Amino acid sequence: MLNTGGSEDCLYLNIWVPQGQKEVSQNLPVMIWIYGGGFRMGSAQGESFFNNYDHDGEEIATRGNVIVVTFNYRLGPQGFLSTGDANLPGNYGLRDQHMAFTWVKRNIAAFGGDPDNYTIFGQSSGGVSVSLQVWGPEKAGLPPRVLGEVLSPYNKGLIRRAISQSGSAVASWAIQRNPLRWAKQIAKNVGCPLDDTARMAKCLKATEPRALTLAHKDNPFGKASDVLALLPVIDGDFIPDDPINLFANMTDIDYIAGTNNMDAHFLVRLFVPAVDFDLLTITGKDFYNFVSWITIAKGPRGANATFDFYTAPWAQDSSQEAKKKTVVDFATDYFFLMPTKIDVAQHRANAKSARTYTYLFSEPSHKLFYPSWVGADHADDVPYVFGRPFATPLGYRAQDRTVSQAMIAYWTNFARTGDPNQGHSAVPTQWEPYTQENGNYLEINNKMDGQSMKQHLRSSYLQYWTQTYQALPTVNGDVAGPVPALDDSEAIP
Repeated sequence: MLNTGGSEDCLYLNIWVPQGQKEVSQNLPVMIWIYGGGFRMGSAQGESFFNNYDHDGEEIATRGNVIVVTFNYRLGPQGFLSTGDANLPGNYGLRDQHMAFTWVKRNIAAFGGDPDNYTIFGQSSGGVSVSLQVWGPEKAGLPPRVLGEVLSPYNKGLIRRAISQSGSAVASWAIQRNPLRWAKQIAKNVGCPLDDTARMAKCLKATEPRALTLAHKDNPFGKASDVLALLPVIDGDFIPDDPINLFANMTDIDYIAGTNNMDAHFLVRLFVPAVDFDLLTITGKDFYNFVSWITIAKGPRGANATFDFYTAPWAQDSSQEAKKKTVVDFATDYFFLMPTKIDVAQHRANAKSARTYTYLFSEPSHKLFYPSWVGADHADDVPYVFGRPFATPLGYRAQDRTVSQAMIAYWTNFARTGDPNQGHSAVPTQWEPYTQENGNYLEINNKMDGQSMKQHLRSSYLQYWTQTYQALPTVNGDVAGPVPALDDSEAIP
């Protein structure tokens, strides 16, 4: 990284209210967006194309008759640098998020919003943030605020509903388990002491923010656990324990979580470039090397078992398209789908009155230079949720507007009532709640009808990762799997 973007002075919000109404509405549902970007990049507005921002909330607000809030939070070293102790406890970006929630709680009534009915939603690291905010913090370590009444510093009672898109707190990439290693790397690069965390923290805090940001060097081709380094940490306060142990403390809120069907394509194309070229072939060795990189914690036994499990279908179809899809499916399972399936199952098991819904977004990507077989890549769902096909109609097709209309309807209905089928907007088909017994999920694309409700998505792969793979001995301290090990009482049927 040779330059930086943005500013440390970033803690601002954007608010959209429905347009075209004669009178200001009152007590509208509120939807608060948390953007993604690996906890190291991104903004409340997103990139601008012809002054049309990725996260412009006007289409959602107007079409769904809701209030939309987006906000910034600190990223990279400013938001997530930690020494792993009280000197630099970390999670500052998560605390920024919580501060945004409390601001909305106090002030949104002035914009026509209902402070007792709001939904947080986010994608990728924003989706991780959603799930961490839902059940991570028993308390946020912030002092109570007295404004005529005492507002609790707890997220319990603050959030009514949540939507997590392609991100889960139990994913292997959601938590940094060795933060001091990265703090030392950055401290060394800016000339701060390394032998004492108190002195190190004092020096780092005095370092110019741009220099601090540039001092962090990514190494995406190192170990799998090094792709993202500055992440939320288990600090005993905001995140009191490993997320897998916090489900029982979960606030009883309505929850939607889902993924895209080829969520990890963007990552695979960096490590196995042949997936994007029809004239290039993928060999078993290519796939095995990629599997070994991700399953390093389990050593050769983990790589062999995983390779054999995923390549078994090649006996019936050994075409290059099938092999390339296998590579993408493997990475999607590991980084996104399996953690989300755990997420959803654990929510359902621990929720009392709250409802649980899950989905698979499979509208094919129409990015330039992608092969025709590629489905929905990471973040391909976001433009549809934000109504980009309506805001920039020349860049999209009629079928894209069909998908966008359906997603806005489901998302805003859910924000209004806790049921994606009931609310301000008509939906193309009934979305049935998830239970562990039925494994219901909605497949979202431009051909939605009564057949779009499906069951038990890739259940044999979930069983492999949570049982077969986890049972293998760990041979080093790297991350052992897409989710931490579950004990027998938490196993997913």
